[in-house]
Amino acid sequence: MIIKVTTDKERVKSMIKLILDRERFISKIDINEFSTIATENYYEIIKELSTVLLLLEGLKATGEGAHKELINYLNTFKEFSEYEINLLDDLRIKRNKSSYEGKQVDKSYLENKKEKILNIINKQKRIIDKKLNR
Repeated sequence: MIIKVTTDKERVKSMIKLILDRERFISKIDINEFSTIATENYYEIIKELSTVLLLLEGLKATGEGAHKELINYLNTFKEFSEYEINLLDDLRIKRNKSSYEGKQVDKSYLENKKEKILNIINKQKRIIDKKLNR
C-alpha cells in the first residue's frame, strides 16, 4: 500500500549515501564469483532509489507487497518501459528466492542483464536529480 508521508530530505540524503556505498561495494567485487550477492545489491540499489522517488513525492510503500508496489510505482514515469518494469519484478523475485530460500543467481543472469539494470539505475538517478534541483 502506498501512503502519504511528510517529505524527509534528511532521510533522502541518508539513503543516497547508502546507495553510493552499495555501488562502490559492487564495483570492488568479482560479480562472476559473487553473482548472487551482486544481484541482491543491484536490487537493493533499485529499491532504495525507488523509495527515494516516493519520498520526494511525499509517499511511502508499506506493508506486505511494498517492494512490488515500489516497482509498480515506476510505471508512473514515462522513462520506464514495460520491459524494464518486468525486468525489475524478475530481479525482485530472484532476490527474494536468494534471500529467503538460499537460491543462487547464475552468473549468466548478470552477464545478460547488467547493462539493462545499470540503465534503469541511471534513469532513476536522473529523475531524482531533477526532483532535488527544482
